[in-house]
Amino acid sequence: MSYDGADVAVRVQDVGKRYTLYARPQDRLKQAFARGRRQYFKPVWALRNVSFEVRRGESLGIVGRNGSGKTTLLQIIAGTMTPTEGEVHVRGRLAALLELGSGFNPEFTGRDNVFLTASILRIPPAEIAARFDQIAAFADIGEYIDQPVKTYSSGMFARLAFAVAVSVDPDILIVDEILAVGDIGFQQKCVARMREMRDRGLTLLFVSHSPDAVRSVCERGLFLSEGHPLYFGPAEQAMNLYLNHVREQTNAEALRTQIDLRSRIALRTEVPGTMRYGTGHVQIESVELLDRDGRPCRAFRFGDEMTLEAQLRAHIPTEHLSVSFLVRDMTGIDLTGTTTFDERVVLPPVPRGGCLRVRFQFPNLLRQGHFGVSLAVTRLTQRDGSDNVLFDQVDGCAAFTVVPDSDRPVHYKFHTPVRITFELEEDTARHERTS
Repeated sequence: MSYDGADVAVRVQDVGKRYTLYARPQDRLKQAFARGRRQYFKPVWALRNVSFEVRRGESLGIVGRNGSGKTTLLQIIAGTMTPTEGEVHVRGRLAALLELGSGFNPEFTGRDNVFLTASILRIPPAEIAARFDQIAAFADIGEYIDQPVKTYSSGMFARLAFAVAVSVDPDILIVDEILAVGDIGFQQKCVARMREMRDRGLTLLFVSHSPDAVRSVCERGLFLSEGHPLYFGPAEQAMNLYLNHVREQTNAEALRTQIDLRSRIALRTEVPGTMRYGTGHVQIESVELLDRDGRPCRAFRFGDEMTLEAQLRAHIPTEHLSVSFLVRDMTGIDLTGTTTFDERVVLPPVPRGGCLRVRFQFPNLLRQGHFGVSLAVTRLTQRDGSDNVLFDQVDGCAAFTVVPDSDRPVHYKFHTPVRITFELEEDTARHERTS
């Protein structure tokens, strides 16, 4: 990778972090005297061979399952942990939101911790005092701002920590899953602020399990698995690969108890799409978007009736099928969709070699723009999804455009039908005086 000091905010090169696990306490003492002649510990690598660059103004989403090394990587970049191998270069003022409790003194009040954090970042007291009301308003914790932090709930702590971090005008902001403890309204406010700061040139490193949050905030993505980087590139592709990885592991766990599905079947049909995965026991053969008259269509107006038609082929006798679809916008945000299981539509058993055609009919309530469709077929009987097996899923298997309609504009992502009523109350007394 090229390294332009004026352009690159964060550079990570061949970074690894190794921990040593000892079976018995006395092995630590033995290791101290061994002087490298013998090893009494088991080396465990939390990270290995991680390299990437984040340029100024870029936003990087880091995704992976628990234990994949995300937090370890952020701690190394933030400087709170030393790598075992490799190098990290950071250019600019950095603010990090990592673990609850880090950086704040629990005995101090929220107000005191605001000034403490500012002093650590070498911000003059007068400057942070001028921003204090803005910080308190964003945190929105009321009178608790003057109470010891140890009395805060996790959500209150996250509010104040985020408010302080974004108030100090960092060049680089690191945000771990700390926002997951806040309420939905505060999470949305945080995401909006990060978007705003990113547009003003902030470099953002963001860890979240929310696909929509990563896709809407981040341009690039890093997918980690068991400490190893599996993908670095566009955020939507990184999130798709991560979700695929999660589904594959979930499938593997479900298949251990289902003998008839242990042998996979190759995906034989050529269906367009950006990504495809599943066991192959039931496969998607074709996907088509139709207009009200049943004709193939790729452009719709607001209110037009749409039909998504899928043809499936069973390669084993099967029952308890569920077919699902979802519609995404061009930024990868999931907008709408459903499943036959959720709609309580019972599909018939399908014999080996049998073909099942399923149609979803719905009005187009989306604003103008370009959209993609993903389709999946699963076997499912439990409402909690515990026995769900994914047979076939194709992301981006169909695409369509919603054309503008000046007679019925839609200003948001999509329109929900709303019933509007009103009443006019006249001033009866005034009416009697003037008549």
